Amino acid sequence: MSADNVGQTEATHRTGPLVWASIIAVTCILLFLFQKILWLVVPILLALILYYVLVAPLQWLIYRGVSREAAASIVTLGFMSLLAVASLAAIPRVISNLTDLQNSVSRYVDGGSLFMEHSLRGLEASSSILREAHLADTVAKRLAESSGSLAERIEPIVVGLMTWTPSLLLAPFLAFFFLRDGRRFAKFLTGAVPNAYFERTLFLLHGVDKTLRAYFQGLIQLTILDAVTLAVGLWFLGIPGPWLLGTLCAVLAWIPYVGTIAGGLLVVLVVATDFPGNAAMAYSAVALFIFVRLLDDFVYMPLTIGKSLHMHPLVTVLMIFIGGAVAGVSGLMLVLPLLGVVMVIGETVGELVTDERLLARHHHARALRKHLAAYGLSRAE
Repeated sequence: MSADNVGQTEATHRTGPLVWASIIAVTCILLFLFQKILWLVVPILLALILYYVLVAPLQWLIYRGVSREAAASIVTLGFMSLLAVASLAAIPRVISNLTDLQNSVSRYVDGGSLFMEHSLRGLEASSSILREAHLADTVAKRLAESSGSLAERIEPIVVGLMTWTPSLLLAPFLAFFFLRDGRRFAKFLTGAVPNAYFERTLFLLHGVDKTLRAYFQGLIQLTILDAVTLAVGLWFLGIPGPWLLGTLCAVLAWIPYVGTIAGGLLVVLVVATDFPGNAAMAYSAVALFIFVRLLDDFVYMPLTIGKSLHMHPLVTVLMIFIGGAVAGVSGLMLVLPLLGVVMVIGETVGELVTDERLLARHHHARALRKHLAAYGLSRAE
């Protein structure tokens, strides 16, 4: 058994219900507080993702004799250059398609509404209860009342993007300093810790870094697997734009449940619009999406994110619901990485509090310092 497994087993045995209750309580409090400062939390989250993506080329340069400061500058500038080139290549295409945006959005919304109406009519034909309730007419009326102009739909999105743009620009700036000064920050923290707890503090920092690294790298791997699987399935069905749809759905899945539902609706809207009157194609796309979600939950998730947090599935599901109840959509996104970090810190603190040997060493060190201080005063007199 490796040292990591031994340490994890010991932590599991020492972690009792009081420690876990504290972990859950602290996680909920932090989620509530983070909801109030999302303008700062979201850039930090994106900066951490960017940090764990760029740390591999950073280490590659360091191993070849480049200083850490120079390597951080080279890696960050390289990423920003690639991002700038990709943006410049995409902007003309986006601008040229803006004129067709209103027609495209209206067409997809109308196609989805028509598909829903046909599906509800089919349900009414097979159920007298639904037919007497006039389900299809009621839903169509509600959709007509809630639908507005394209400007009314897009205006909140544009305002939100303009509001978030300044804070999102912090992400590469923060990632650069994470790459360059991460070790200095770790030394700063360990320098303030008593000598008796020095080794445990190093273990704690290593555990937090390991958890975040595994989570974000696992999230990227999970996104790639989801995007490729869904895109291949959509391509096999003959649905246009499979890679774009697959990537959008995979990124939306970062938000548990809410993002999954939004991705499924997006696929249905596209299929129902591009294949009008072909209900079998729409149902095939829905079946494919459900299959990919099941594959994600039972195969991809345990192989990627599941390995990073070492949590029981019941705890994971419950904490996702608790995070959504405490902080809404932001809680759904933040609860798992935050719980992983708080879990590492809570288990380590629990070990420190219950380790009588470390406590004795700390008390003995304090007594020695007091004795030396008193001896120095007596010599000075």
